[in-house]
Amino acid sequence: MGKILDLLKKQKYLVSDGAWGTFLQAKGLQAGTCPELWNIDHPEAVKDIARSYLEAGADMVETNSFGGNSCKLEHYGLAGRAYEINRAAAALSRQAAGPDKIVLGSVGPTGKFLMMGELSHEEMFQVFYEQCQALKEGGADAAVVETMTDLEEAVIAVRAAVKTGLEALCTMTFDPLAGGGYRTMMGISPSDMIQPLLEAGAAVIGSNCGNGSRGMIDIVREIRSVNTEVPVLIQANAGLPVYKDGKTIFPESPEEMAASVPGLLEAGANIIGGCCGSTPAHIRAIAARIRE
Repeated sequence: MGKILDLLKKQKYLVSDGAWGTFLQAKGLQAGTCPELWNIDHPEAVKDIARSYLEAGADMVETNSFGGNSCKLEHYGLAGRAYEINRAAAALSRQAAGPDKIVLGSVGPTGKFLMMGELSHEEMFQVFYEQCQALKEGGADAAVVETMTDLEEAVIAVRAAVKTGLEALCTMTFDPLAGGGYRTMMGISPSDMIQPLLEAGAAVIGSNCGNGSRGMIDIVREIRSVNTEVPVLIQANAGLPVYKDGKTIFPESPEEMAASVPGLLEAGANIIGGCCGSTPAHIRAIAARIRE
């Protein structure tokens, strides 16, 4: 059994961290540059992000590796440095977390489509396996496969993480349908993902991005209507994005985000954090509500 499942046996609810991209931009990351290269070029800034979330009350912190797979790094001419970049990402979060807190290696989509033949299943597996191996070597306890819309890709990433010996979490991103219900861009519903991800070896499943925290309550309910046992992770955006004065704004305040915590827990969530637009202040407010 992994560290997260062990901890959930002792504490019914856990707190994860918030947005990384928003935070990196606040620290000076320029549009069009590689966020993951900051693990090499600006290590103290990256470590400070991890430390900020832990100080805010997070039980676990992610790594700056969301776009760290070789397919995504290829856009910056960095595909050959994927192992180095991911290993550094995990090492920085581990240094911030110390031995006791959990480090989640962030694993995002490749941006390639299996159905279009852009990568074979085996090629995609190897891309994720390389990333997860590096994250493990750097000190990650688990891999969180996140912001997935294609169930096949999510399953491949989870299998790759499990093969390295990392505990695997997986969150998919769902959009609300006009007539009710939720689907990913590829047409997958929350209930569709459960069995395939569990069979691939996921220890925790859930949803991130795409919705504000209130929208996540129905997603948790749908998961729980099919499976009452698997731990559920929710990392919502700080509200739905609004484009204002040339900038994307996420409108939910820490208090507004934390106000959804009781509803999420009642629906059956076990781990709650934040995604785009969320800050250490949001995580502090969420942690306070959970610990009430």
